[in-house]
Amino acid sequence: MLLAVLIANFEGNILVERFNGVPTEERLHWRSFLVKLGAENLKGVKNEELLVACHKSVYIVYTVLGDVSIFVVGKDEYDELILAEALYVINSAIKDVCGKPPTERLFLDKYGKICLCLDEIVWKGLLENTDKDRIKRLIRLKPPSEV
Repeated sequence: MLLAVLIANFEGNILVERFNGVPTEERLHWRSFLVKLGAENLKGVKNEELLVACHKSVYIVYTVLGDVSIFVVGKDEYDELILAEALYVINSAIKDVCGKPPTERLFLDKYGKICLCLDEIVWKGLLENTDKDRIKRLIRLKPPSEV
């Protein structure tokens, strides 16, 4: 199961979080653990260079994209290879939405569309869509006149 997707800025502020099957009382632990992990290891890392960690039999794959750091957390069949694929798809989707690796401001400007992409990529703890064109089609918003 893919347990979490978390996106934060370099100050450790969480911009997006999606937890699946993680009890509420454990979420604070995961938030602080992931932010600390990023602060310790992501300095000087190139865009989209993947780092891997293991904590309590859970895999974590994380990276930097522009001014944000992205973490994916999984267990069981969602090992570091599947998480790396999920992170690649998330990175691609964010770059497509923003047109480039995002600044924090650009990320926040495109927040709604990025969240739609995340919802199409990961649904209820499962890696749902990995095809870039399919994700683009699924997130297209209809103009209000067609509602």
